[in-house]
Amino acid sequence: MNRIEDKNIKKERRQKRVRAKIQGTAQKPRFSIFRSNRGLFLQLIDDSKGATLISVSSKEIKKFNNKIDTAKELGKLIAQKAQAIKISEVIFDRGSYKYHGRVKAVAEGAREAGLKF
Repeated sequence: MNRIEDKNIKKERRQKRVRAKIQGTAQKPRFSIFRSNRGLFLQLIDDSKGATLISVSSKEIKKFNNKIDTAKELGKLIAQKAQAIKISEVIFDRGSYKYHGRVKAVAEGAREAGLKF
């Protein structure tokens, strides 16, 4: 295998390991993060129905100071939208990413806005 295939396999394993311990419901949905080089995408997912309740992307934030500030604002935005549909608790799914940098900023922003993990 080449280096890129090996990297993708390891990422997939990490994601499955995290996801095996997490199950979202309608009352306590899974708070999923997808991180790319250009943007950040957040979702609240009800796994029992297989439906996305709320989704937010970095395209919705107009000001771009840096990626960390944008991530924190996104966390606050998704928390506000969740409280609008009466969701106060979520299960945090960091995917295959470390709890560091943008992922940590999203979590801190959501907690500041009142979402409980």
